[in-house]
Amino acid sequence: MEMNRVSKAMEKAGIPGRDAYDLPSSDKRFPDGAHYRMEISGVERPAVLEAVIDESQKRKIPIHRLISVVMGATLLDKAELRDFAQMAADAKMEVILTPGPRAGWDIGRQLVTPEGGLSGIRCRGSDQLRQVITDIMTCIDIGFRGFLVVDEGELWLLNEMKKNGDIPEDVTFKVSIYAGHGNAAGAKVLEMLGAGTFNPVADLSLPQFAAIRQAADIPLDVHIIITESFGGYMRFYDAPDMARVCAPCYFKIEPGPACAATGAALYKPWVSEAMLAEWGRVKVKYAQIIHEIIQENNPELKMSDLGPADLAIPKP
Repeated sequence: MEMNRVSKAMEKAGIPGRDAYDLPSSDKRFPDGAHYRMEISGVERPAVLEAVIDESQKRKIPIHRLISVVMGATLLDKAELRDFAQMAADAKMEVILTPGPRAGWDIGRQLVTPEGGLSGIRCRGSDQLRQVITDIMTCIDIGFRGFLVVDEGELWLLNEMKKNGDIPEDVTFKVSIYAGHGNAAGAKVLEMLGAGTFNPVADLSLPQFAAIRQAADIPLDVHIIITESFGGYMRFYDAPDMARVCAPCYFKIEPGPACAATGAALYKPWVSEAMLAEWGRVKVKYAQIIHEIIQENNPELKMSDLGPADLAIPKP
């Protein structure tokens, strides 16, 4: 069949038939009218959060979202979690907390094999669904209102629980890069399942991002810096076009050797708090540089001020 006929059939279903090579400007915005926000990953402990808050205040650069406790919220005690929630609330920063149980936590080791890794990080069985949701519910009781999700079935179930009144309506779910979505159809599915925001695979071109934006309304979380384990690129000078075509978007700032895999992983419980805190300060500096590049090249693009009302800020 001719590919042009397939493109027309895709478009009838609401999905762009080609990537958007003309890089059209998005007409979508955050509720406050902004095009972009800043996200810091790997805020693993209260001491790291303290450093990120301090550095953002020194540099006068708002940090809007924290991807936190990637090693798993199970590994912080309740006192630490309460301190974390209170600090973030006082600083008006959204926290997307990572629950603990997932593939790789228990006896399932397919994930760590060369081929098994291609299957993605999914919950294994109803017991693991029960465990991860228990972790989420515990953190909701402490005050957290945002959670990272890697499993589409889990995402659907959590949103059904919201509809049933078992989870508060103001809780939001962000879909992780580890879910592996990289096209407009996948973005549409996640939006239909109740995702509040989602992180496409990181190595997409600007036309590919632009096509995704045409199909989905939820914010896109785009890696402008990513760890060596994921490819190790820095896209500082793509930032003005990213903000323009992907709006509303979060810029994800995640330098380092590795996130959660291999012996070089940063987000493990035995990694030094002091080192992670120093990395946190560097990430804030990069946020300032990215913002400056955007404003120097397209000052019409707007970044949110600190603490806009729609953020999933903890309620301790």
